[in-house]
Amino acid sequence: MSITETAPASRPRIDGDREAEIYDAVIRLLVDVGYDKLTFDAVATDVRASKATLYRKWATKGALVIDAVTSHLGRLLGVLPDTGSLRGDLLAGACEEGGLTSELPALIGALVPALHRDADLCDTFRARFLDPSLARGEAIFRRAQSRGEIGPDVDLVRLATILPALCIHETVVFGRGVGPAAVESIIDDIVLPACQATLR
Repeated sequence: MSITETAPASRPRIDGDREAEIYDAVIRLLVDVGYDKLTFDAVATDVRASKATLYRKWATKGALVIDAVTSHLGRLLGVLPDTGSLRGDLLAGACEEGGLTSELPALIGALVPALHRDADLCDTFRARFLDPSLARGEAIFRRAQSRGEIGPDVDLVRLATILPALCIHETVVFGRGVGPAAVESIIDDIVLPACQATLR
């Protein structure tokens, strides 16, 4: 069964605080043990629910994980930061709750191995989180372009991926948490100089 398929019509109502509790457990376990070792048993034990109840709403682990991740990160796809400068917008977005200075890089890193193996999981993750996130990043850089901070002929999506890619690399490859100081350094030493280079 594809992760995008729905559970039977008789599935139980799991919503509100209970749903949020389940999603929080999934996120914790995903960061702690990774996608492969995350199980319905572990989630059920963590939230003191029956495994059957979880299965009736989420037919596969992929479906549960995607719902949890997109719910957890969905607030990042809301209102764009608007500080008047690209530097300010990037700092505000990266350091907001759930941003790059939170568990987001570790969360993405935990999913990467599974995304390479599971086409359904990859497609759903791309549609529900990655593509909207890239569109949001592009919008921030397009606004900076309109202010004259970036040249007219440049791949804005590529520029927008520099900061998250380096934060994920720091976390996944080196095991270092990324705090506000590290984000600021990446912006000032790498992202902004790359943008300035497009003006020449």
